[in-house]
Amino acid sequence: MKSPTLLRLRLPVALVKLMDVQLVKSKLVFETGKIFAGNCFTILQNCSGELVFNTAMSGYQEIITDPSYCGQMVCMTYPHIGNTGINPEDMEGKRPYMSAMLMKDYQPVPSNWRATESLKSYLDKNELVGISDLDTRAITRYVREQGAMRAVIVPATVSDEDAIAQAKKSEGVVGKDWVMTVTTKDHYVYPSVGEAKYRVAVLDCGVKTNILRQLAGLNCELFVYPANTPAQTVLDRNVDGVFISNGPGDPATLGYAIDFIKGVLGKKPLFGICLGHQLLGLAVGLKTYKLKFGHHGANHPIQNLFTGKIEITSQNHGFNVEEPTAQHGGISVTHRNLNDHTVAGIADVKNKAFSVQYHPEAAPGPHDSNYLFHDFIRLIEESR
Repeated sequence: MKSPTLLRLRLPVALVKLMDVQLVKSKLVFETGKIFAGNCFTILQNCSGELVFNTAMSGYQEIITDPSYCGQMVCMTYPHIGNTGINPEDMEGKRPYMSAMLMKDYQPVPSNWRATESLKSYLDKNELVGISDLDTRAITRYVREQGAMRAVIVPATVSDEDAIAQAKKSEGVVGKDWVMTVTTKDHYVYPSVGEAKYRVAVLDCGVKTNILRQLAGLNCELFVYPANTPAQTVLDRNVDGVFISNGPGDPATLGYAIDFIKGVLGKKPLFGICLGHQLLGLAVGLKTYKLKFGHHGANHPIQNLFTGKIEITSQNHGFNVEEPTAQHGGISVTHRNLNDHTVAGIADVKNKAFSVQYHPEAAPGPHDSNYLFHDFIRLIEESR
């Protein structure tokens, strides 16, 4: 076996520089006092957030740039992260909003022809902490047992007592509105691919780019609005349908978005994804609750209760909608999570509104649920 030194001599200078990552001994400290040792491979700064794990085996760039992770640190269960680098086409948000990226093995040299920079370079530019050499299997098991909780990443030199105190004082997601951190500041138009046959208003609670691509690819001209936009603003534009996006934080804190949905419900066809699903639930009288450790990954089985078919889905949420009862006036469950049997989709047929807890645009993930965008278009057609 060739020595690492001889191997490095045969690599281009640029790649050798990529391999020269300076590691800083660090530690991940939970509010419970549990501590895991690791090495920071980016510019180290104290960071905090609710820690969740993601089981996707690919697509870390899309995960990093998903606005729904605002206020959270993400532990990747797949061990090798960094091997596909970063490219400008696969961004799901304008920048990363999560607090930190945690992994077992950081791969400094990209082996993807589309890559334009390394993961470290991108994280450093955006002041996002990356920490490797963690026992991610043990971390995942701990979160599954204890539930998602607040944590901090600090240099190894910080005392355990001080780090635990920082974790206990840090912000979580329960009772927190993170949406106004990620929503667009101004209204904008996302053009249709080809002829614009439908006009759709998008309430941006942290919308992923691939959702916009999917709708634009179905001949939708999209009018994207800040999350606190009044319903009448959208109704005055006389759109054909309304879409409520994914996003971060606690849905119960978003009174302005719930009021928006109540204002358009029954007047325009409506489709919601993830946080949009939770907000629709709240608008029709259901309650939301915090899941123990959430659903984060690209391999969650969902059953469509109308067709009986099972879809493998991409998911990213920490809250869920309660089971509707007869008192909720015709709200039906359309999809169910087969891992824990939670509600994964609801429909309000009378008001021509439906939503799902998962991500049919799947970036990253499988495309089993892409038909839901087509269902939205059919609903718009039927309402004309």
